[in-house]
Amino acid sequence: MRIISGKYKGRRINAPKNLPVRPTTDMSKESLFNILNNRLEFDGLKVLDLFSGTGNLSYEFGSRGADSITSVDADFGCVKFIKQTAAEFEFNITAIKSDVFKFLAAHRSAYDVIVADPPYNMEQKHFEELVHLIFENGLLQEDGIMIIEHSKYTKLEHATNFSFLKKYGGSIFSFFEFEREDEVDEDGEEE
Repeated sequence: MRIISGKYKGRRINAPKNLPVRPTTDMSKESLFNILNNRLEFDGLKVLDLFSGTGNLSYEFGSRGADSITSVDADFGCVKFIKQTAAEFEFNITAIKSDVFKFLAAHRSAYDVIVADPPYNMEQKHFEELVHLIFENGLLQEDGIMIIEHSKYTKLEHATNFSFLKKYGGSIFSFFEFEREDEVDEDGEEE
C-alpha cells in the first residue's frame, strides 16, 4: 500500500503478510479521498478509523494533516503494526485493541470523520448496528461524515442518516451525515 497525498505522498508501507486483513485498494482509497478533498479541510480533523486493519486509511488522514486519529481493531498484530508505523511517520494515531462494537458502546467522544472497513462477510444486521451505535451515542459531530466500506451484497441505503454511495470495482463506500434542515427566517422564507 502507498500513501496517496500529503506530507508522505508516494511512500510505501509494507504490512506483514500474516495480518488477517483485506486492505482498501489504492484505487478505491484515491477515489474516496478525492470525494473527501472536496468536502473537508484535513488540517485539525479528529478521525475515528474502525476495523482499521493495517491502518491504511489512518495513515492517509495523517499524511494529509488530521490532528488526532483513533484506530480500533480487534487483532493484536494489526494494532502493533499501526503503533509501529505511526511512530515511524510521527502520526498522531492512537491504536486501540478492542472489539469495535464494545468500543462504540463505551466511548463518548465525537469525531469529524468516522471510517469503517468491516469484514465484507459481516452480517447485514451488524452493519446496521454500527450505524445505529455511532449516531445513537453521538460519536459523529453534527457537520461530520461517516463512511462505511462494504461489498455489493450489503445494502445500507435504508439506514438512518444515509446520504449517498459510490461504487469502485467490488467495493462500495456508503456515506452518512446528519440531515441538514434549511434555515427558515421569520417570514417563512428559506435563507
